[in-house]
Amino acid sequence: MHPRNDTATGRGPSVLAAGDWTARRTRHLDRVARIVEPYQERKAAGTPHPVHDFLFTYYSFRPNQLRRWHPGFGTALAGPGSGDYLRYTGYRSVTVDGDSVVTVDPAVLEHRRSTVEFVAGLLAATEARTPRLNCFGLHEWAMVYRGGAEAIRHQRVPLRLGFDGTDAVVESMPLRCTHYDAFRFFTPAAAPRNETALDRDSQIRREQPGCLHAGMDVYKWAYKLAPLVDSDLVMDCFEHALAARELDMQASPYDLSGYGYDPVRIETPSGRAEYVRRQQQLAERATPLRTGLLERCRQLLS
Repeated sequence: MHPRNDTATGRGPSVLAAGDWTARRTRHLDRVARIVEPYQERKAAGTPHPVHDFLFTYYSFRPNQLRRWHPGFGTALAGPGSGDYLRYTGYRSVTVDGDSVVTVDPAVLEHRRSTVEFVAGLLAATEARTPRLNCFGLHEWAMVYRGGAEAIRHQRVPLRLGFDGTDAVVESMPLRCTHYDAFRFFTPAAAPRNETALDRDSQIRREQPGCLHAGMDVYKWAYKLAPLVDSDLVMDCFEHALAARELDMQASPYDLSGYGYDPVRIETPSGRAEYVRRQQQLAERATPLRTGLLERCRQLLS
């Protein structure tokens, strides 16, 4: 069955038949399980993963929230099982063509309009800028620089070059971080070395699409708008964030060989070239995700 609207003019929610939306939900659950289940097994065993666990510890979207499939604002669910969504905050029952269906309540949009506006503004500003690809992933090094053992963020993982070697790398190259949520974790000794002092108020002015973390954070902005944004897009953004996180940590000062990762040795010319090449690929992958989320925001605000 094709989606239908409740009026001839096309106003009102598009309706998904039970067979359509339950199939999409099943695909989503399978997709999430491939990533969430290993994380939960590691957590139960007390064996954290320094790369993948970041997606669940730094970001606030919990596994059970990620599992819950949402059709997005403007799409209604029909047929058996749709009533289950009334148990979730933000859903209501409406009548379309004489049938009772379930959809996201417009009150959710009104309540969160300011968040949608902020996200749209940030994404549009980021998208409009030319990517910068000359940071070489030094933010992770700057989080350790002259900080000693207390600055180590992954206690079970050694530094590839030791403390002195790590400090020497930071001192050999300029810090050009443009992402506040990375900069705020710089050690006190590293922060003044950055070419620009970043703060939360300047985030929209500084964010740029070449930044690995700006691409990862498209996931954050997508899940913060759930259930207004559909879960398929949220998962696309999640999978991109995971790929970006892998490069993030391969280029870090940590030795991840025990986890199957070869280092990207940004302390060498060939390592920096590799980082830039992969950073460019990730920036290109993030572009349609950012554009897609921006378009959804604009639709919500229209």
